[in-house]
Amino acid sequence: MAKTPPAKSASAKTETATIHDQKLIRGAGGELHQIAEGDTPVMTTAQGGPVADDQNSLRVGPRGPLVVDDFHFREKIFHFDHERIPERVVHARGYGAHGYFETYESLAAYTKADLFQRPGEKTPAFVRFSTVAGNKGSADLARDVRGFAVKIYTQEGNWDLVGNNIPVFFIQDAIKFPDLIHAAKQEPDRAFPQAQTAHDNFWDFISLTPESMNMIMWIMSDRTIPRSFRFMEGFGVHTFRLVNAKDESTFVKFHWKPKLGLQSVAWNEAVKINGADPDFHRRDLWQAIQSGNFPEWELQVQLFDQAFADSFDFDVLDPTKIIPEEILPPQAIGRLVLDRMPDNFFAETEQVAFMTQNVPPGIDFSNDPLLQGRNFSYLDTQLKRLGGPNFTHLPINAPKCPLAHFQQDGHMAMRNPVGRVNYQPNSFGEGPRESPTRGYRHFEAEEQGTKARLRPESFADHYSQARQFYISQAPAEQRHIAAALTFELSKVQTPAIRERMVSHLFNIDDTLATTVGQKLGFQSMPKPADAAMPTRQDLEPSSALSIVKNGPERFEGRKLGILITDGVDAKLLKGLITAITKEKADYELIAPKVGGVTASDTSWVEAHQMIDGGPSVLYDAVVVLSSAAAIDDLVQEATARDFVADAFQHCKFIGYGPEALPLLERAGIADAMDEGVIQLPGEDGLAAFVAELGKLRVWGREPSVKASKASTPVK
Repeated sequence: MAKTPPAKSASAKTETATIHDQKLIRGAGGELHQIAEGDTPVMTTAQGGPVADDQNSLRVGPRGPLVVDDFHFREKIFHFDHERIPERVVHARGYGAHGYFETYESLAAYTKADLFQRPGEKTPAFVRFSTVAGNKGSADLARDVRGFAVKIYTQEGNWDLVGNNIPVFFIQDAIKFPDLIHAAKQEPDRAFPQAQTAHDNFWDFISLTPESMNMIMWIMSDRTIPRSFRFMEGFGVHTFRLVNAKDESTFVKFHWKPKLGLQSVAWNEAVKINGADPDFHRRDLWQAIQSGNFPEWELQVQLFDQAFADSFDFDVLDPTKIIPEEILPPQAIGRLVLDRMPDNFFAETEQVAFMTQNVPPGIDFSNDPLLQGRNFSYLDTQLKRLGGPNFTHLPINAPKCPLAHFQQDGHMAMRNPVGRVNYQPNSFGEGPRESPTRGYRHFEAEEQGTKARLRPESFADHYSQARQFYISQAPAEQRHIAAALTFELSKVQTPAIRERMVSHLFNIDDTLATTVGQKLGFQSMPKPADAAMPTRQDLEPSSALSIVKNGPERFEGRKLGILITDGVDAKLLKGLITAITKEKADYELIAPKVGGVTASDTSWVEAHQMIDGGPSVLYDAVVVLSSAAAIDDLVQEATARDFVADAFQHCKFIGYGPEALPLLERAGIADAMDEGVIQLPGEDGLAAFVAELGKLRVWGREPSVKASKASTPVK
């Protein structure tokens, strides 16, 4: 017979409630300390020292470098880096591939970095794509920032360009990173929601952090639900320096531009993809590389000098800002090609260690406070995850150039100095020596200012670029931002947080704020949030910020889903496959049974998917090819009706043979067909049909789809 656990005493219950009411606070040893009614406990370090400023790291001057004696930042970031083992604290869910970087032209005028000296030279590379907030087992299509980390094995050591698919970030100072991630991750008392920011903690933090508003526009846009790793941009985020052989410095921002153009999915589509295939992005990259369709990006740079930095409207050290491409056009300097999957996921993708401070001679850092903090933090991260100081001995992390140093021993050392001498200077003439000419030398920037915790006034404009991003979007993209904000804030249970967030939106765009407020059911709208600097209205839209405006205009690299039945027109099917293949696109055949179908010429056609396992969300466009004899059975299949109804709702192109028209009627879209629903022409017209698919979406359909769904259910 099970024993009933003893009930808590009344005094224990009272003590717990009192602690939660902040009348008592526990010390490190568990002892209780009384605090005055209504007082807020003073924040302390782990050693108990009171903290004066938890918002800014210690630096030399308002725009100067981080100083090493900032013990509060060191302790805070140190503890954060060691919170989880062995999974990454952030970017836990990742997928990687090998490839190479090829230099276009010599950049000797700007940098002495070896990999940029010889045109046409190929340097080995490894790339890891990831989500940020989700745990290792989360789904690929979470609304989230995507990590875009590149390790290039140069002849002068590894260069890690550790970036994202978004060029700005939430915070301006790395000391706030633990708070940001704590707020974004699942709430600690309930361990949910997972891989989502639609909860109180995240939006409470964001609504109290105005510097995040530019990033909020980006993450509520379709940038955070990319169709594929292959169709998204990557950014170095920060301002770096290039330094040439004359020790001349040029500021640089790095951009990875996908050769196949940009593409995202719709939110409803992302939700369904996560159910149909939570490994969608992984599978897409695997299949592309295994089939020889190697993903490719161009490395483009924005180069500028101190004069430009001084004249630019915003501070180039502020990681929440961009330099619009219309103001400073990027120039292509090389390409990245991924052509080989890892032999073992754990040994390579899971154990790869990226660190922003890994740079070869000729690449240096700016005083961006977020970058400075990352440089300080990453070594701790790798030490904790990989168990010791010798993680560079792992093949995926080991440089591919000659090594010579006196580091020895430690956990899992795989190589040690050979011989008697393990130090320098030594009188035996053995071992390596430093080289003032070939070795890494930091750019000799002159710094001055008071050592203090502060934020430069030039970082204070939190809304102008957020507004610029929003007005740069196509109408469909603006609708998606409003819908994403509404969805996320609808999950917030605290009304004050919702109102505070909408008050920030009024500083970005009145229509956006009003739309979100109305959809949330506000009886009255809040006043605009107090702004350190007023929102500028003179910033011009930037087409480079829109996905729709930077689409591929071709179907190359995409996938067509072809739903077929017994009796399918063999010649038409063969002609369609030929046209798709010629476009360098892929296809899958979906049938009532995964085995396949018998075509009109009695040949057997193998299927890749059965209808239940191949929903239209997995494809960029769909075609329905049925025989007259089989259409009645197909119409009775709910999944077949969903196949075309979902494709229509998600604004995709739909091709169909005349025998398939009853399915479109039964799915409720026959009366709403537009230029994106196309009856297939004869074999001679299939190439033109496939070319039309290059538009990818018919976004003009979206408002009518939503209106019809609200009033008339699909039959």
